[in-house]
Amino acid sequence: MHDEFLCHVTAYGICGGRRIGVPLGTYRAPTLALALWWLRDRAGWIAERLDPQPGEAPYPPRALIPVGAGVADVPAVLRAWCADAGGQELIAEQLAAGRLVRIATSDDTTEYELLAESVDALRMQRTIPALVVPVA
Repeated sequence: MHDEFLCHVTAYGICGGRRIGVPLGTYRAPTLALALWWLRDRAGWIAERLDPQPGEAPYPPRALIPVGAGVADVPAVLRAWCADAGGQELIAEQLAAGRLVRIATSDDTTEYELLAESVDALRMQRTIPALVVPVA
């Protein structure tokens, strides 16, 4: 069982013709439950900033407009992921097994990525000798 998890949230976009990542947060979770909680919290945080409720936010009337029908609804995807108990259980199993978990969604300008991995698995990877293949 893996006891500690490293979690990251990053937004990626194109700037000056290059793909740029902007870190939105990192958390070293002491337990699996806290890692999952933090990922859900960050997903909800992103969704609220991309799709605030007009009546509840400090925006003037008509400042927010719906996006076009062809644009992916990132906030809806993130909210659905947070509410998916079966999906959360699958992610917990993957993390407990020492696997890297990546949740990603994107719209027409930005990709949002949530990552989590076991600190123990990272340590074990560092102790395995690198595979060296001679190049002819």
